[in-house]
Amino acid sequence: MSDQFILRVTEASQVSEVRRTVAAAASKAGFTEVEIGKLSLVATEAATNLVKHAVAGEILVRPLAIQGRHAIEILALDKGPGIADIAESLRDGHSTAASPGTGMGAMSRLSSLFDLYSMPGGGTALLAQVWSGTDQPESSSGSLEIGVVCLPKDRKGACGDGWSVSQQGGRSLLLVVDGLGHGSEAALAAQEAIRIFQKNSHLTPAAIVELAHAGLRPTRGAVLGVAEVDGFHQAVKFSGVGNIAGAIFSPGKSRHFVSVNGTVGHSVRKIQEFTYPWGEDSFLVMHSDGLDSHWRIDAYRGLASRHPSLIAGVLYRDHQRSHDDVTVLVTKTWNNHS
Repeated sequence: MSDQFILRVTEASQVSEVRRTVAAAASKAGFTEVEIGKLSLVATEAATNLVKHAVAGEILVRPLAIQGRHAIEILALDKGPGIADIAESLRDGHSTAASPGTGMGAMSRLSSLFDLYSMPGGGTALLAQVWSGTDQPESSSGSLEIGVVCLPKDRKGACGDGWSVSQQGGRSLLLVVDGLGHGSEAALAAQEAIRIFQKNSHLTPAAIVELAHAGLRPTRGAVLGVAEVDGFHQAVKFSGVGNIAGAIFSPGKSRHFVSVNGTVGHSVRKIQEFTYPWGEDSFLVMHSDGLDSHWRIDAYRGLASRHPSLIAGVLYRDHQRSHDDVTVLVTKTWNNHS
């Protein structure tokens, strides 16, 4: 679980705030001055684009750490007019009036990882990761890429939602938890569930839920879901209690997870584990009830092929409940040629 934060961008004076905030996060992560400069340019361009084109524009910033390397992820979301010609917007030398650098083409070149999704009339989502060092770390064999949005209901303060991931070889274990209510007490319940998950990530999903049920008794309780993605056996095991939603999407079909009624730490009739098929072209979405349940992935043409952070960001942008903590976690196999 990482410290994600949100910056709303509605007018030009906020561009410098975005640049300073992102630069401070990079400095804290140990970036060099040159790397901070690259990231600052990316952040400035992303924020400037929101000012010029966005409706309800915001930037989500997430620190990342893999194999001793660090990155800052920038996710810029808007409900503006969208981009009619994405290829042209990324063309070398293309620039929008009065914007720094050379627009999104420059952002793409400066980023270790860059991805973009836009629908005419439906807004734009832009992802940029800048890693310390020369290149993005290579994923371990069989490991999945993770995208996540996790924010408190007022977009600041304590978050009663939480998430965690453990990946070893071809096995990925995923947790999404929602502490009952909001604020610090809900956050304590979520943090205890995360601690139990991390300590026992070698166990099955059902066994982890059993341990969480016992461990959360001193707290106000939580609802949670644990999924195990086994690439070798091409299967997903899921155990959930309460209204944590989850589904696997493959071309032309979807399978929604079954979760049992109850509250972890208080009352659960029977903890169960279910198994679902998984393929190389599948992706998985899990989310708390801070996201409404009426979204459909096929309403977003081409989104399924994008980076999981973009999928999570678009679903959050369009389907968040504004008065609730929210977590959206997406995982899939990813390469820059998806």
